[in-house]
Amino acid sequence: MAYQTILFDLDGTLTDPYPGISKSIAYALEKMEAPALDAQTLVTFIGPPLLQSFQEICEFTENQAIEAVGYYRERFAIKGLYENSVYAGIPELLSSLKKSGKTLAVATSKPTVFAEKILHHFQLA
Repeated sequence: MAYQTILFDLDGTLTDPYPGISKSIAYALEKMEAPALDAQTLVTFIGPPLLQSFQEICEFTENQAIEAVGYYRERFAIKGLYENSVYAGIPELLSSLKKSGKTLAVATSKPTVFAEKILHHFQLA
């Protein structure tokens, strides 16, 4: 069976988001005067919604988690989203699929504004 439409996840599939996400989490925790997290724990923030992660991992209340997400986005919007790196071979893969007539789409739990900026910045749109 040949698929016409192919859906890609952004974080962890097209790009490695760890540097930007981890630095933005660390920034938020510092602003919240919360303890820093080790690299292994920071990785667990990639994927699930941030609000949920701050509540579960940092044991923040909902209001604290909302505040932390605000601090996260404060840094991520300026620096973090550009600290991604595109995985080797991805631009060529996307170009090849597009040339073969496939419809490509991206799914992410990131706000659309960030996803679009990342895709355009790294010339993956």
